[in-house]
Amino acid sequence: MKTERDLNKTATTAADHRGELVSLHASPPIPAGQYDLRILQSLRRIIRAIEIHSHKLAHSHGITGPQLSCLLAIRDQGKLTASQLAKIVYLSPSTLVGILDRLEEKGLVNRSRSARDRRQVLIEATPAGEALAADAPSLLQDTLRDSLAALPELERVSISLSLEKVVDLMEARSISAAPVLETGPLNPPSGEP
Repeated sequence: MKTERDLNKTATTAADHRGELVSLHASPPIPAGQYDLRILQSLRRIIRAIEIHSHKLAHSHGITGPQLSCLLAIRDQGKLTASQLAKIVYLSPSTLVGILDRLEEKGLVNRSRSARDRRQVLIEATPAGEALAADAPSLLQDTLRDSLAALPELERVSISLSLEKVVDLMEARSISAAPVLETGPLNPPSGEP
């Protein structure tokens, strides 16, 4: 089992949003036993990692995490209705409409009426959307899911229960959240999710 000292020695640097190496321990070390501060610092690191990943994705590919998630689902599943896509990516239909509008504006997806049922609108990736999906980095939640899958089940259960307890302690259980690692303002000025 790793000691506290071993855990503090691991992962001492990471890339910031400009790709430059920064110390993960740039803030003063938190004394042993001050678990409340260590938990807060860990939560902040998670938030920052998500922000950095989101910024890199937007800067390098001009797309947000939710937009990429939708584009990948469309590429993988083929033509989908908005309600089918909403279920796959765990987003509300109202949120999805804005995402699809932006993907269509960027020329990454097309929406067209179904030949079999003219009431249905089908969404498909354009060649530009296919190319972006093939070139885009993995979604952060995919990387985390793969890492978690490598852990023993007992450790995954422990992490899950601990995080759910933090959610309860923060009185955040009633906040709806998709299993998508993306941050941003609740009501972005441009409507960008």
